[in-house]
Amino acid sequence: MASGGLSGRDLRGGSAVQLPYQQRSSGGVVVGTGGILKRSLTEMERQQQIQQAIFLRSVKQKTHLAAPIFPLSQADFSAATSSSSVLSSISSASMPNSFSWSFPSARSAVEIDSEKKSTMTSRLLELERHLLDDDDDEEISVSGSAFSSSEWSETMKSLISPLQPLLQPTMTANQSPLSPSPTTSSSSSSCSSSSSCSPSSSAPVGSRQMLLDTATAISEGNMETAASNIALLKRTANPRGDPDQRLTAMMVSALISRINPPAAGISTPVTDVCSVEHQAATQILYEVSPCFKLGLMAANLAILEATKDHSKIHILDFDVGQGAQLASLVHSIADRQRHDSPSRPPISVKITAVVDPSFPFTSAGSAGSSNLSLVGDRLANMAERLRLGLRFSIVNRRIHELDRSSLCCESGEALAVNFPFLLSRVADESVSPANPRDELLRRVKALHPLIVAMVEQDMNGNTAPFAVRFSEACAHYGSLLESLDATAGRESGERTRVEAGLARKAANSVARDGSDRIERCEVYGKWRARMGMAGFHPVQLGSAVAEPVKLRLASIRNNPGFTVREEDGRIGSGWMGRVITVASAWR
Repeated sequence: MASGGLSGRDLRGGSAVQLPYQQRSSGGVVVGTGGILKRSLTEMERQQQIQQAIFLRSVKQKTHLAAPIFPLSQADFSAATSSSSVLSSISSASMPNSFSWSFPSARSAVEIDSEKKSTMTSRLLELERHLLDDDDDEEISVSGSAFSSSEWSETMKSLISPLQPLLQPTMTANQSPLSPSPTTSSSSSSCSSSSSCSPSSSAPVGSRQMLLDTATAISEGNMETAASNIALLKRTANPRGDPDQRLTAMMVSALISRINPPAAGISTPVTDVCSVEHQAATQILYEVSPCFKLGLMAANLAILEATKDHSKIHILDFDVGQGAQLASLVHSIADRQRHDSPSRPPISVKITAVVDPSFPFTSAGSAGSSNLSLVGDRLANMAERLRLGLRFSIVNRRIHELDRSSLCCESGEALAVNFPFLLSRVADESVSPANPRDELLRRVKALHPLIVAMVEQDMNGNTAPFAVRFSEACAHYGSLLESLDATAGRESGERTRVEAGLARKAANSVARDGSDRIERCEVYGKWRARMGMAGFHPVQLGSAVAEPVKLRLASIRNNPGFTVREEDGRIGSGWMGRVITVASAWR
């Protein structure tokens, strides 16, 4: 026996195969990978032929599939190629490249060798058939495991998916986490995700996105970036341009007011949302914008529907304004009276204009009372022409003084309360511990009204952080400016006054805080919670309200994008899918 290994001759007369030396077991049989495997040259050649048939044969590509299981980009294709190589390596490793044989005991070595060779050949041929059969679309057998086509797809995706985060663009340090408004037009698209939104970026940045980035920089105290962005935004701002340019001019002014607030006591466009001019501009907005007009119309219809069986109607209005909404309501009541049965008693209407002298936006003082008196005279004259009995009165009371006696409520009359865009301008617990907003709602609930009609702008602009409020204002006023293109000429005097009023509202909403912030809009969900805490329950605005509103919308000539949505008993009016105002009713 040589020290380097053992040599011998095959029992069937073949040549001996010399393998490295390894110790024998106690029984004298060679074990492990270093034992002597007695195999003929003929066997080894056949075995090599089988292995070559599997590993060296090129697999014919399936061409009957119309499309791959899932699309791959160039980067994904490289990853898939790498993954396929890994699978091939795993499959190859699981297949037997060498076989350990023990010496025969009872049966002859030739019989055992032939039987094992036949069994192994059958297994390899079966595996080859599954791997290479072009007609097998259902499953592929790999190392004894079946994969359906869908499972194979999922496996490939799971192998590729870890690479996807590396292929996706990442948010840069200066990019705002705020998403642009769904109404953002192509001219104000967001900045490229692969580049910074800072002014130094070489990629073009939409003005809407830069506005949001500037608000974020201000909220984070990064005034240098904010000032640099504002300088760039001023170049694209144009108060007489397209809606995006007008919005940029409006919101840049608001941002400047946020950075440089005026000294206390100085009247500026930011805080001057309580002037006579602003109230006049607001009334024009209600007339030229279908979103506001349809909301007020829905409120009137809700009052008409609730009081249709009553001949004595008392309307409490907390913001009469120029009286346009009440004039429309009086007309509708008079029309109903003309179509009533002659046997029914005539309808009498009483309108009470409620003025809280503590509210900065109400028409308080001698000038305010004089204006309300003029509105009342016009309503009374109109009602007289329509043969409708009407009484108009003004009550100056603070919230805690409101009760049925002070408001001259009488038994037997149907009491209706009207809140036209008013509650969002009443301070709440975020401003004062007294919480005037909830106090007003509780006082009104104690009056036991038959109906409370409310119309509000649908915008999260009250307790949200500055950056969120600014984003909401951009989306809200951006949609509103786009909608005005369909109803008012860009160079008309009405459009100029309306947009000046919108600029004051937007600036006050985002640039001021505390008691100086009058505009505090909420989304409907928050109003519903607040009304519920005051003891109110929603009244469903059914077809009697929704259908006339939809017909009125259909009658508007230029109506490319105005929408009316009836949902959960409320009616939302908007532009291009975004709700701008919501009308609801409560009891």
